[in-house]
Amino acid sequence: MANLVNLENVSKSYGVRPLLDQVSLGVGEGDRIGVVGLNGGGKTTLLEVLAGIEAADSGRVSRNRDLRMAVVTQRTELPKGSTARHAVLDPLGITEEHQWAADARARSILEGLEIINLGLDNPVDTMSGGERRRVALAAALVQELDLVVLDEPTNHLDVEGVRWLADHLLASGTALVVVTHDRWFLDTVCTRTWEVVGGRVEQYEGGYADWIYARAERGRLADTLEEKRRNLARKELAWLRRGAPARTSKPRYRIEAAEALISDVPPPRDNVELVAFAKRRLGKTVLELEDVSVSAGDKPILDHETWRIGPGDRVGLVGVNGSGKTTVLRLLAGDTEPASGKRVQGQTVRLAHLTQELQELPAEQRLLEAVEEVARRVTLGKQELSASQLAERFGFPANRQWTPIGDLSGGERRRLQLARLLMAEPNVLLLDEPTNDLDIDTLQQLEDLLDSWPGTIVVVSHDRYLVERVCDRVVALFGDGKVTHLVGGIEEYLTRRTAALAAAVPAAKPARPAESKGSAAERRAAQKELARLERQFETLGKKEARLHAALAEAATDPEKLLELDAQLREVVAEKEEIELKWLEAADSAE
Repeated sequence: MANLVNLENVSKSYGVRPLLDQVSLGVGEGDRIGVVGLNGGGKTTLLEVLAGIEAADSGRVSRNRDLRMAVVTQRTELPKGSTARHAVLDPLGITEEHQWAADARARSILEGLEIINLGLDNPVDTMSGGERRRVALAAALVQELDLVVLDEPTNHLDVEGVRWLADHLLASGTALVVVTHDRWFLDTVCTRTWEVVGGRVEQYEGGYADWIYARAERGRLADTLEEKRRNLARKELAWLRRGAPARTSKPRYRIEAAEALISDVPPPRDNVELVAFAKRRLGKTVLELEDVSVSAGDKPILDHETWRIGPGDRVGLVGVNGSGKTTVLRLLAGDTEPASGKRVQGQTVRLAHLTQELQELPAEQRLLEAVEEVARRVTLGKQELSASQLAERFGFPANRQWTPIGDLSGGERRRLQLARLLMAEPNVLLLDEPTNDLDIDTLQQLEDLLDSWPGTIVVVSHDRYLVERVCDRVVALFGDGKVTHLVGGIEEYLTRRTAALAAAVPAAKPARPAESKGSAAERRAAQKELARLERQFETLGKKEARLHAALAEAATDPEKLLELDAQLREVVAEKEEIELKWLEAADSAE
């Protein structure tokens, strides 16, 4: 079977720096390939050369003559002056309001990526960068494709959106090449991993867990690999092996060898010791919201809610986009005043708040100067680091530490912002999407620092791995004005959301086409048929929700995935048929 795309001895440089050096690889039908590597290491360049956006300096790139391919990178632009409807639906010939509702594929994508909430007729020029990226992603996914190429598709999705995208790509059967730092997504979706490192592309079978094992094994065998990289890979592997069994149940995953590699790796943290230390630093009171109400316009976020966060608490806050997570974090930080109730902060609290907005610093200031401006040395748990050492932990080697801030990329400024935050030695951290623009190596460094950090943490993040590893409990905003504690963590959150959406299906009836006339008897018969179809639709919706949940649980069992995927396709096809019948019955019932 011929590959869809082939790269033969491809090289690509920017200036004197080679990003790809004599790279040869191919993408076959049905391949799902995750691309990983350091920021600036050539991941996006590889995608753009593969997709034909950038020409190779040398070598050959060949594609099937009739290849149907869509590409969504950080440089993808939507047509000026277009609306979401024009960008997503017009190419499919869907021009009427009701037609998208009758097209099950289009409706699923528009709802899954929350394009409906943005407004189909809103101009894309007025949307945020994240909203435009979601529209561009929807425009790619609605097409019938052989290959889809995506660069950081999960960056602007919430936890639920990430799971929807994973389920959609698994069910579609389309070949995929994706750059992402979302490790749950890599492990759930990808069957192969490409690591871009030093101008080469190392290829591995499997997703994130298999790649981490391979890195740790490579570190054990190669004495020339730097010590800290080896130790971090082994620590991450230890966390994966001690975590949920689903992550480590792949047949090719050699459990005995993994256990040997991590036999001397301690647990990520001693919770009892850290909480005791946090109590000595913070006392009994840290942050409390008492009988607090706050709204976004007419939408209540908290309604007379009381929430107490104690010393050593490590909390992940989840919810759909627009549920008010950032508002709650600002409320905890004291940046926003509640409409009623009060915020209480302990006297010994030294609070640091990482917002999604980049901090403005003088463009001519050097990176290391900006870190040392806060402090020259810092103690994080049992680790004492200089400003230079902390900068290096966040991906700034010594030769980069004298770079002017004006020359840093957005991702590098984000890392600098995190380093400055930790140099202040806070004892309470409020982190709003801390993983944005961080590569996997830097994520591991951040998690390593937070593992042994003896303070209180509240994290808002769509990165399931970060939340599950760093936090000890998860709370959610479900739109009912409450902060709901989830004993089952993110999986319980997704299960609740799936059940809520399934229960709401009858209320979200497909839009009706133009009215038609009929006799009273015919209308009564049509109304009975409508009721019957709605009951069937609700039953199928619940079945579909259960299958989606089962797919997520069986993410690492290929045979079970195929079986569940076949069942899901049958349910979706049956729902499509019922929806068409519903439209006909609705027309007769009018």
